Amino acid sequence: MASLLDSEVLNDDLAVSLARSLAAANRRAHECGVEADDSLITISQIAGDAGALWRVNYGPRDYINQRGGDLIVEVNPADASILRVIRGQ
Repeated sequence: MASLLDSEVLNDDLAVSLARSLAAANRRAHECGVEADDSLITISQIAGDAGALWRVNYGPRDYINQRGGDLIVEVNPADASILRVIRGQ
């Protein structure tokens, strides 16, 4: 059962920005054939031309003896727009 977020979480601009950006990245990953539930997800905040961006990396859960295949989605935290999608080889 889903629970409501308390006001402390909703008033945390960083947490809300990250949640919106992750949801947008998950949608794009799904469109690219990558399921978030099946991925090891790492998130980094990086400096971009227009300020800080969220870089969401979707990698295989079983990454031992496996190279490449990651999907990287860069998201603008201001409006949760997708800036760039990079598919690893």
